[in-house]
Amino acid sequence: MNTKEYLDILVEQYETKDFIKDDPVKFPHRFTKKEDIEIAAFLASVFAYGKREVFISKLEILFNKMDDKPYEFVVSFNEENHILDDFDYRFSVGVDIVQIILILKTLYSSGESLESLFKYGWINNGDIKGMLTVVVDYFYSRVTLPITKGFYHLLPDPRKGSACKRLNMFLRWMVRGGSVDLGLWKFMPKSEIFIPLDVHVAKISRELGLLTRTQNDYKAVVEIMENLKNFDSEDPVKYDFAMFGYGVNN
Repeated sequence: MNTKEYLDILVEQYETKDFIKDDPVKFPHRFTKKEDIEIAAFLASVFAYGKREVFISKLEILFNKMDDKPYEFVVSFNEENHILDDFDYRFSVGVDIVQIILILKTLYSSGESLESLFKYGWINNGDIKGMLTVVVDYFYSRVTLPITKGFYHLLPDPRKGSACKRLNMFLRWMVRGGSVDLGLWKFMPKSEIFIPLDVHVAKISRELGLLTRTQNDYKAVVEIMENLKNFDSEDPVKYDFAMFGYGVNN
């Protein structure tokens, strides 16, 4: 059995609805309204680092503070609301998440959305790095509070070579369809999204001969994607599920 055949079996095994319950993608799956799904997915993705059980527990607290109404919470939020002041997770503190919520409020209150922001970045650049740069610049340019470095950790700058694992995971959720991913956004082909690269995926990619680069950065993601497109040119990021399955099986 070659690598492609093995990975295809793992995709079939792990890309199932049962995957959702222990993954941060479960948060946007709670909702049916597009705005709720987008905001829930965005917030769930930016906090998805560290130990899975820990950040999922923190996200449960965050969505509970929102009364499980993310869009309504965002558009009605103001700085006089102190419900998030004590919310923290690792590098980020209350003011960092408050700033993100306020910027999301600006975005949605202007008649735009996360989809229109990402779409603008894609249409004007035609590549992932350019699109994500537009997105983070939108947030960086609207900072009004005394944020900490934790804000920038949640939204890393692609120009600094970051693999942007969590933003790419958000894109996977929103662009891909299937039994796990949501597939709501149609402005770009799923063949162009990037695999969310973390230490775990990088290690497995090297073991499978998909990655030779030693750094886990943007260039590493590009190398992996070039190899995965040889396995499936239309939907290469489906192999994210295979990486997960490989890790579980080994």
